[in-house]
Amino acid sequence: MEQLTILGSTGSIGVSTLDVVARHPQRYRVFALTAHSQWERLLEQCRRFRPTVAVMVDAGAAAQLRGALADEGLAIEVLQGDAALEEVAAHGEVSVVMAAIVGAAGLKSALAAALAGKRLLLANKEALVISGALLLDAVRRSGATLLPIDSEHNAIFQSLPWQRQGCGALQPEAQGVRKILLTASGGPFREFSAEALAKVTPEEAVAHPNWSMGRKISVDSASMMNKGLEVIEACWLFNLSPDQIEVVVHPQSIIHSLVEYVDGSVLSQMGNPDMRTPIAHALAWPERIASGVPSLDLFAVARLDFEPADEIRFPALALSFAAMRAGGTAPALLNAANEVAVEQFLLGAIPFTTIPKVIAAVLDTVPAVAVESLEQLLEVDGEARRQAERWLQR
Repeated sequence: MEQLTILGSTGSIGVSTLDVVARHPQRYRVFALTAHSQWERLLEQCRRFRPTVAVMVDAGAAAQLRGALADEGLAIEVLQGDAALEEVAAHGEVSVVMAAIVGAAGLKSALAAALAGKRLLLANKEALVISGALLLDAVRRSGATLLPIDSEHNAIFQSLPWQRQGCGALQPEAQGVRKILLTASGGPFREFSAEALAKVTPEEAVAHPNWSMGRKISVDSASMMNKGLEVIEACWLFNLSPDQIEVVVHPQSIIHSLVEYVDGSVLSQMGNPDMRTPIAHALAWPERIASGVPSLDLFAVARLDFEPADEIRFPALALSFAAMRAGGTAPALLNAANEVAVEQFLLGAIPFTTIPKVIAAVLDTVPAVAVESLEQLLEVDGEARRQAERWLQR
């Protein structure tokens, strides 16, 4: 029985992971569940899955959870703080870690799992965006296995010709790969004019037409920054240059991505838009297990549409390609500025169309330098956030 730590268990990926795990009680046991501050939701998960450890980042929430578990007579250890996330990610009893904490906050714990040689199921794309070379180096040195959870990257992984080492080791030219076709739904504003985009509300932005996701990721999808981050992630995972990746808008979200080979073959992975599919694939890889996802009904789908991505109306995508081409700390700057801008948009403080302006300003203001260490990347992240906040306060 494999012991599992879920980093970010109260979010959408964490909840879907527990749904898959519950279908295979003889195969998986939950060792640790973690959340930032939603202690009541974590309490419900503790009641059902009885982990050894529960982690709350927020101290007040940790105290609430500890008291509630004691009142119910549940002998579950409660830890608090960021360091506890790293502890349960690297714990000796754990073999599988689902890294599903959103944003830069999930970087250290994902890296801890990699350094400890775990099977790392990476749903936190920002970890690779910020620290791609460092994270992959940790995977290689420790013998960890890195498997992607984003539906697009999981689809690419399933369409590539290796099944032994996980991601990060592929030499695409040697395998005859010409390019990757990274699909995008286009989000809720795919057909909006530039004028209409300036007036959209946070409530409209988080209402994704196909996927059930958290608020931050939903806004990123609406701006196409999510796809931009996935471009950077794909470069690291599959050893590709930005010029080998093409973004294709596919509104139905049935084909999750494609790989084109030099002989003209194009392989794709298809399925209903449900994150339990890539989660089940990565949990059991290289085997297959039931995920609870209904069979794909092609007659109900009836048609599949494709169109080019519009980098004029959605400049976040072009900014992401530019950051990856610049290299060094540029992707970390991009990610930090975006997190600040999205937070302000969700608070109603800035228009939707200001998000890419903040990112562009930070990339123009803070020079990108070569990556040297995790400490340096965290400093760069902090400086980008300060510059973003200064720009917004003008």
